[in-house]
Amino acid sequence: MKTVERIALCLVTSLAGTMAHAAEEPCRLTPLGTAEVAAVRDGRTLMLKDGRELRLVAIEAGDESRAALEAAIGGRSLRLAALGEAKDRYGRTVAFAFAGEEPQSVQQALLAQGQARVAARVGDKSCADGLLAAEREARRAGRGLWANPNFAPLPAENLRRLEAERGRFVLVQGKVLSVRESGGTIYMNFGRRWTQALTATMLRRDARRFAAAGVEAKRLEGRRVLVRGWLEQRSGPTIELTAPEQIELAE
Repeated sequence: MKTVERIALCLVTSLAGTMAHAAEEPCRLTPLGTAEVAAVRDGRTLMLKDGRELRLVAIEAGDESRAALEAAIGGRSLRLAALGEAKDRYGRTVAFAFAGEEPQSVQQALLAQGQARVAARVGDKSCADGLLAAEREARRAGRGLWANPNFAPLPAENLRRLEAERGRFVLVQGKVLSVRESGGTIYMNFGRRWTQALTATMLRRDARRFAAAGVEAKRLEGRRVLVRGWLEQRSGPTIELTAPEQIELAE
């Protein structure tokens, strides 16, 4: 077996193994080779010795998680694998990273420790399911960042808290009171007045893609859900849904 084929098989098998309990299909990645770390910039950004900047895809983590990232890497070389495009619009490498011979990705390790949150867009349901499961377990156990009340999911009806988090990546939890359509947009309202509680929006053209991933907006009416994404302020607090992994049934 060729070296590239061995790397591909290793990456697919290892990540699939760590996510098998939560995903119906394996998380399939494209190997990008190996890299040496020159420096850790923050909780999800690394400078590589070949001059590239690496952003760990599929998670959100800030400088408060920098020490955890340094420990997860442990001075070892990284095996890199892409999910979709390997570069972002800034020219940075965006990938999953595996430290040394570890079967678990660095992202999975940070999530399991409660040192990261799953990003708004992962790009693949199989990969997202495993990452979300790791985050949920850490959140239930109160590990890492989840021991800090400031990182707990925000109540969807707490307007003051939502306004204070405007422009930030957040998790918001609450009951969907109504689902309405207007023009090309579907609105999931968490309050009687959409200016006084969270509203999650979805483009109508994306509804079929969400439904294929098990997220049907109308069926969420009356259910408690957890929404993740960047909190915007329009007429009221809003999170735009562009990927199915942004919304899940609350426990």
